[in-house]
This record gives sequence, C-alpha cells and structure tokens, in this order.
Amino acid sequence: MSKNHPEPAFVTDSSAHTDLRDAVRELCRRYPDKYWRGVDREQRYPEEFVKALTEAGWLAALIPEDYGGTGLGITEASVILEEINRAGGNAAAGHAQMYLMGTVLRHGSEAQKRRYLPKIARGELRLQAFAVTEPTSGSDTTKLKTTAVRRGDRYLINGQKVFTSRVQHSDLMLLLARTTPLDRVTKKSEGLSVFLVELQQGQAKGMTVKPIETMINHETNELFLDNLEVPAENLIGEEGKGFRYVLDGMNAERILIAAECIGDGDWFIDRATRYAKERFVFDRPIGQNQGVQFPLARAYVNVRAADLMRYHAAALFDRSAACGAQANMAKLLAADASWEAANAAMQTHGGYGFAAEYDIERKFRETRLYQVAPISTNLILSYIAEHVLDLPRSY
Repeated sequence: MSKNHPEPAFVTDSSAHTDLRDAVRELCRRYPDKYWRGVDREQRYPEEFVKALTEAGWLAALIPEDYGGTGLGITEASVILEEINRAGGNAAAGHAQMYLMGTVLRHGSEAQKRRYLPKIARGELRLQAFAVTEPTSGSDTTKLKTTAVRRGDRYLINGQKVFTSRVQHSDLMLLLARTTPLDRVTKKSEGLSVFLVELQQGQAKGMTVKPIETMINHETNELFLDNLEVPAENLIGEEGKGFRYVLDGMNAERILIAAECIGDGDWFIDRATRYAKERFVFDRPIGQNQGVQFPLARAYVNVRAADLMRYHAAALFDRSAACGAQANMAKLLAADASWEAANAAMQTHGGYGFAAEYDIERKFRETRLYQVAPISTNLILSYIAEHVLDLPRSY
C-alpha cells in the first residue's frame, strides 16, 4: 500500500484466515444441530466433539511447536472458537485449555512445561479446570479464603471453590490459594499462589466434587478441599505471585470469549434472517417489515464493531503489548452484541424461538452467560473507568 494508505495494524475482515476457518467448519459439520440438541437435552459433556478438536490440534493452538503444539497466535485461536459457535456449537466445552496452559507456559518451570505441555498437546492430558471463585468472595479474588500451607515437600490446601467448570472431564486443574495470610501482606494482591493439581490424585486425597445444576449445559461444580495434598514441585512460578499470573492469563480469556460471542452473534443473525425470508404472514415475508429488519440490522452492526475490537485486542496480545483495556472492551462489546442478536433472533422467530428443534432457545441460554462470566459487564465498566478514564477506584 502507499504511504497515505498503510497496511492496517490488525485484521479487520472476518474473511481472513480462510483456510483455518474452512478446516474448523469442516470438523463442525460432523456435529450438527441435532448433536448439540441431544447433548443439551441429556446434560452431558460433548466428549466426542472435544476429542475431535483435540485430535485435529485445535486445542493446542497456543502451545508452541517446541512443546508439541501448533504455535499459533491468539488471533488464530480466537478464530477457531468463533467458528465453533458460529456453527451452532458451544466452544466453552473446550476453550479453557487454550488459555489455562498459558499460565504454565509463561510462568511455569522448564521442567513443568516439558512434563505437561506435550501431553496436553497430544490429548493425553486435559487442562480444562480453573479453581478461583469462592462462595463468599465472588469477584473479590484477593479475599479468597482457600489456604495452602507448605509441609516439607508438599502443600496442604483447605477451602472451598465454586463454579469450577469441567473438573469431571479434566486431568489437570489450576488452583489459586492464599499462601500468606491477608493481614501479613503489604498489598492484598500479594500472598496468593497458583498450583497445578493432578485431579485423579486430588479427588482421591482431599477433594470432593459436587456438581451444580445450571440453566445451561456447562458441567460446573463446587469443590470442597480438605487437606488436599499437592507436591511442592507443582507450584507455578514464585510463591505469593499467583494473582499476577492469573491476571496475565485473563486477557487471553477475554479475547477468546469475545470471539465466541461474535460467533454466537453471527449464528443468531444468520438464523433469524433466513427465517425472516422464509416465514410468510399476511401474504408477505416477515423480513419485509422494518420492525423485523431494524433489530437484526442493528445487531449485525454491533457484532461487526465488536469483531474489530476483538481483532485489535488480539493483535496487541500477539505482539506482547499491553492490552488489558482492549481485551476487556472486546469482551464487553461482544457479549452485549451477542445478547442483542439473541433477543432479535428470539423475537423474529416468535413462538418457534422457544421450540427446542429451532435451537434458538439453547443458544439464547448459552450466550446469556457472558453478561456475567468470566467477568461481569459491570466489572469491566469499573475497570475502564479507573484504568482508562482515571476515575477514582469504585471497589
């Protein structure tokens, strides 16, 4: 391009990564609406789909080639998850492995990386669970009450976690616990440590898993930890620095969740526009009515705007540049856009939107989650107010 029209700093066209998109779409065709409808109805884990994703190498996208992965960037990883949701699936069944392994990659020892990452890349181990949230502290992570006390060559962990997803379908779990009491640290974010828990051993010695029934098929659980033994060699990085390690991985999580929301948004708009062309009432397609057109058009505009912010945040992340604000804004915009598209699709379908065979109600429930998790929209607004607008801290 000329100097007056330089190359864009980030991808702005969803038609980019054509080969990658085609490959993921081809895999997803093997798991059509009927498959996901059945998984949702039976409230079971989509084991076959996650296995296929793993065997295709997509869940190892962010693992460097030196450790057996495909060595792609967060941009490509986000495209993979976007396409899963755009095909009508639910990438949440496997997405955690993409961003959780980053904690091991960026902060783990070389021995830990060599021990775990190649097996994760090959599908011999799954790292799908992240134990942070607790019943009493919620989003106030620095106030968590789970403790880890060192005893010789091991840590004894006691406490309780909630909304820890995919524990029953993981081999490994990252866990955040306090190793120095809150009243003995200078900053409340200090004294927290991250551990890599081998779940087969953990559930046998000191961990009880209680499933939580929810409005979506998300396989989430409450954990009770009673002298859970974790080898000291499974401490990630330095003791007491875990909060920073967790924050480091959250930017990746927000970008990837934003991509899933964009996939959802496009799915809703595609289904609704198709239905609006085919559904005739009063001798005309309902899509001819502006009352149907305008909500869908606005939803489409907002999905495309969120898409741009996703690519911008991903480009910064892939350059190892600061991207906290951009990752949070991408997640906020994308979650809002997908929820807007969901409502427009439900309204367009009318009563049929509530019928399971149309799949709208299933995806409607699934995309609603992202107004709340993995971070609520209000917490993102608080972050932007404080860290971007320089307003006083509100919490």
